[in-house]
Amino acid sequence: MTGFGALLRTHRQAAGLTIEELSHASGVSVRAIGDMERGVSRGPQRRTVAALAEVLQLSPDDHDALLDAAREGRPRPAPAGTGLCELPRRIGDFTGREHELGLLRGLVPRDSGDAVAVAVWGVAGMGKSALAVHAAGQLADLFPDGRFFLDLRGMDAVPLDSSSGLARLLKALGTPERRIPADEDERAGLYRAQLAGRRCLIVLDNAADEAQVRPFLVSDGPSMTIVTSRRPLGGLEGVHRIPLAQLGADDAAALLLSIVGENRAAAEPDAVEEVARLCGHLPLALRIAGNRLQSRPGWTIKQLSARLGDEERRLDHLTAGDLHVAAAFALSYEQLSPTARQAFRWLAETAAPTFGVPLAAVLTKLDLDDAEDALEELTELGLLQSPYPARYRFHDLVRLYSRARLAAEETEEVRERGRRRMEAWLLETAVVAGRWFEPEYGAPPPGWRSLVSLGSREEAGDWLQTEGTAWLEALRSAARRGEHATVVEVAESMHWFSDQWIAWGNWREIFELSSTAARAMGDKLQEAVHLNYLSWALRICEGRAAEAEAAALRAMALAEEIGDLRQQGWALVYATWAIDDDPANWARELDYISRAGELLRQAGDLEGYPQAETGHISVLRRLGRREESLERNLALVATLRDPEYGGSPAIVAFSLGTALDHLGDNYAELGRWAEAIDSYEQALIELQAHPIGLAFGRSRLNLARALWHVGRAGEARAAFAEAARQFRLSGDVQRADAILVELEELAA
Repeated sequence: MTGFGALLRTHRQAAGLTIEELSHASGVSVRAIGDMERGVSRGPQRRTVAALAEVLQLSPDDHDALLDAAREGRPRPAPAGTGLCELPRRIGDFTGREHELGLLRGLVPRDSGDAVAVAVWGVAGMGKSALAVHAAGQLADLFPDGRFFLDLRGMDAVPLDSSSGLARLLKALGTPERRIPADEDERAGLYRAQLAGRRCLIVLDNAADEAQVRPFLVSDGPSMTIVTSRRPLGGLEGVHRIPLAQLGADDAAALLLSIVGENRAAAEPDAVEEVARLCGHLPLALRIAGNRLQSRPGWTIKQLSARLGDEERRLDHLTAGDLHVAAAFALSYEQLSPTARQAFRWLAETAAPTFGVPLAAVLTKLDLDDAEDALEELTELGLLQSPYPARYRFHDLVRLYSRARLAAEETEEVRERGRRRMEAWLLETAVVAGRWFEPEYGAPPPGWRSLVSLGSREEAGDWLQTEGTAWLEALRSAARRGEHATVVEVAESMHWFSDQWIAWGNWREIFELSSTAARAMGDKLQEAVHLNYLSWALRICEGRAAEAEAAALRAMALAEEIGDLRQQGWALVYATWAIDDDPANWARELDYISRAGELLRQAGDLEGYPQAETGHISVLRRLGRREESLERNLALVATLRDPEYGGSPAIVAFSLGTALDHLGDNYAELGRWAEAIDSYEQALIELQAHPIGLAFGRSRLNLARALWHVGRAGEARAAFAEAARQFRLSGDVQRADAILVELEELAA
């Protein structure tokens, strides 16, 4: 007899219908019809066949033949070993995982295809077993020859041996015990032969490792094997892998709601979301939280949320009957080697959401290779996740378990030494990396050695950004301990780098810490310096103009008190930068910047003086004193180009680039476009001496506008695009998007 799928396809094509058209007319889903025609679903129910036959307008004989084919394809009587290896009870309130369920359905083999094996893996409590059992229920009609479940007990002290597992499955498939060979290889061969002609689904739950699973894998026939494990089982060949992460926020809240009931959850929707968040969106934790609420009808959800908010006791509260989140993690912990256990405990001290091998090596006092091996072992067992190469992270609840193990197995004195060791390394490395961006420093000092490579500005910048959360937390710790000199040193090393990463969002805090530390030291000069840095952070990073001006004026008062002309001048420069660009403020701005230039000139500050002069030039231009501004601008450019000027070559070159950019602005306002374009192009060359993305972006944008004005549209478009790229790289996404909008408007 011809199979149901082939008959259905023949009749559909004869009727001139697509699958979509047949679906629309019959009410049977496109996916279901596709499964039938591919032979995945061989025996649909009678009512489904009737709906399809009606649309296809089959003759009585064709109608009966289609019904007979469907009847033949339905599950045959269960084998003699029925009752063995039965699937566990499905969870009625299973929620989410639609993507993973879709992947599993898409992997179901065709009748003529090869057998399929899928590994579903992830951290303890992620719901791997529940997903596999739920999928087996959903796919029941696609596996008429049986669905079987075997717990491999991979987390037990002694996992189930493969030979015993094969014997159980062979009995479940109907093989008499006397016919089961004693040899494991022969059992595996008989198992493969038994499945070769059957459409069965096998769930191998809780696998320990590849060696345990390998004897169960089948090549021929239409069977499907789903393996769940805390490990990715990367050594298994030809196996599809589906990693399980925590549920999304909506699915996590939906699971909690399904357990506690809609009425109760509807009264406290915010508390439901908060409990889900505190459970780390981990299915096991969510189920425990829901069960606790279910068994305590007098509790509000907010009361449970308050209990879970205590990090020190959160794992204690995530217990319900024989369900324990901590116990699930403990099974994995016990599987670790001593070195990996040590690493797991100490990694609780990391403050950042992700960390790398060097930080783990510092904490554990291991060399880099051993630290990496330990991290990979932790990842293999699902106790760590590796979102991208050489970076690792904890699930929130696993981190709490790690912290509990550290507290239980190490004394407070030992833990404090470990924290100090990590923080000292972070701050030392941050200083060396930050100084790459200071013209008078650059490369690390000769003989300096560390666990990270800081051989270039790029490597230094990457490290500072990647480990930003970690070294910032170390800086906070140093401030809390009163290590004032260290705090000032670290912040000072960031002065130039901060221009490269304006969008980070933490510069105000850093310079607040450093100015406070300098005051605690009684060092009024350093306090003035860092109040100026704070003024910059308030104005440039956060747009808080009034506070920025006040910080700069406090720095000015301190500098006057100690008679330091240089810091007085710089304080007035920062005060000028702080002022909002409003015509009502221009007179005050001109007063500040005029005094700043004179003070810096008197102090002999060859790097600071050009900063004041460019500010002076800008104010004059905005006041409408264009010729005076141009004259002063040309004089500054000539001064900075004089080989006898002196000062730091890199800083003077950068100042020359800034002066040329302002010169371009002056020429543009006077309508002298060719000279404006030439000035902007020269500015971009000079700015290479100390590349700051925002400075490049601003000068490139000015050039783009000038090129557009004179009709050089192609060059202008390229300049607009490069300006947007520079602002985007510097973190100013809003400005980058505005530039692209401006280009579109000009083009229109």
